[in-house]
Amino acid sequence: MIRTVALDIGETLVRDDRYWAGWADWLGVPRHTLAALVGAVVAQGRDNADALRLLRPGIDIGAEYAAREAAGRGEHLDDSDLYPDVRPALAALRQAGVRVVVAGNQTVRAGRLLRALDLPADAIATSDEWGVAKPSPEFFARVVDLARAAPHETVYVGDHPVNDVAPAKAYGLRVAHLRRGPWGHLWADTPEAAPADWHIDSLHELRALATAATD
Repeated sequence: MIRTVALDIGETLVRDDRYWAGWADWLGVPRHTLAALVGAVVAQGRDNADALRLLRPGIDIGAEYAAREAAGRGEHLDDSDLYPDVRPALAALRQAGVRVVVAGNQTVRAGRLLRALDLPADAIATSDEWGVAKPSPEFFARVVDLARAAPHETVYVGDHPVNDVAPAKAYGLRVAHLRRGPWGHLWADTPEAAPADWHIDSLHELRALATAATD
């Protein structure tokens, strides 16, 4: 039985275009240069923040983030950043009686911005708010608490095999790997993504998945 669907944030609900464009503009480099570097580190299985470190060796990302915020050039999210299927798919899950929660590796500010969008979700949390990030088991312990359901009654939906699929499965959750964004597409047919219970191309698939597993 599936009681709760928990969703990652970046490249699951929200496109990362604006995020990386903001960093490129802040660092004074062409947007396509940073986008290409992000793609390169993704292909190498590295932390996407390594793209910033390649551009500015020794960069203190936390300090630069704070400077952007102080300059009024920090994170911003609005409905245009959401993938088109987000609102209808989440609403359909709730209409089917499934609890919907959102939890991903994001900043405190991102959590505030997401809640301001009034998504059809029962709860929203970020790693910085919790003080623990994926792929730590502690993150998924928090997801289960937020889900208000047992791990095997909870589906975690995400695009990243290393951060989403493997650690969620290890904690006992069921997993839907979403073929979306650079990670979701590049690693879709790899051994890292194979352990997922489901492989989906759209959040619209979640209602049928959840209700079929409940019947």
